[in-house]
Amino acid sequence: MTRSYSNWFVRARLKTRQLLLLAAMEEEGNVRRAADVLGMTQPAASRLLKELEDMLGVSLFDRTPHGMHATLYGEVMIRHARMVLSNLSHAHDEISALRAGLAGQVRIGVIAAAAATMVPRAIASVKERYPQLQMWAEVETSDVMLPRLAEGELDIMIGRVLERQNQFKTEVRYEPLADEPLCVVARPGHPLENETGLTLRGIVNASWVLHPPGSVLRHRFDLMFSQIGLNPPQNVVNTNNFLAISSLLLQSDMLAVLPNEVAGQYQQYGVLKRLPIDLPCRMDTFGIITRQSHLLSPAASVVLEALREAAGVVYGAPSEAAVAR
Repeated sequence: MTRSYSNWFVRARLKTRQLLLLAAMEEEGNVRRAADVLGMTQPAASRLLKELEDMLGVSLFDRTPHGMHATLYGEVMIRHARMVLSNLSHAHDEISALRAGLAGQVRIGVIAAAAATMVPRAIASVKERYPQLQMWAEVETSDVMLPRLAEGELDIMIGRVLERQNQFKTEVRYEPLADEPLCVVARPGHPLENETGLTLRGIVNASWVLHPPGSVLRHRFDLMFSQIGLNPPQNVVNTNNFLAISSLLLQSDMLAVLPNEVAGQYQQYGVLKRLPIDLPCRMDTFGIITRQSHLLSPAASVVLEALREAAGVVYGAPSEAAVAR
């Protein structure tokens, strides 16, 4: 087995400042501005970049009159540089936390369905046992979170790997949890609340609050109508912000489509009401996603186990269909 201290970057004496320069150049677009950001002279920055390109034997940036643009080699190196810098930052955070007598810090990214069900249960369990462990929980869509997980900005993600993000499949470890059926929701007391025999034809002309075009949920929703020969709803407000969705529903007779688990939580508290219609529409299986080659910190490992336990309580064992996906 090759020992870590015999790798090329050790022999070539790769500098942390070269990694910082790569990240700065991607953001600033030229050597001069990147040098300013890092507090070094332009000649020093140019020298660091040339040394790095000589080490690798490739050109990392194309020089044009309009600035410098990363080559294919440069994009690969920038992505890995960001991961290294993120890991170093996390190491510093963990050491600082331990020195202060804390248990560590963990960053998780979560889709809405899990944020309303299993994640609060897991966080409550962890905080009860480790009250000084610091946690960040961000609710976002999978397409936004997955690149951040790959670059080390998140420790754990609850979501899905979309088909258009296949380039990440070899970089992550995926544990399937559950399918995500969808339902139609409205305010309590809505005229359709107790309507019997509701069909898609009966609600297509209603006013809707929907996730924006381009999102997976919106695509599945529109496709559901197209498959029975109907144009998708046209009277639509586009937003994926749940506060905006719930506020619009409570102040009008608009309808929305939400994951069934999310709707159930808010129906329990009397905020929203699921309408009596079964939608032939569901989201793909979601699961717990971590980086394949990354060793989780002790704190993140505790959170991961708590998430698995909470998922078992909320969803049970994943179905065969879920595992197959």
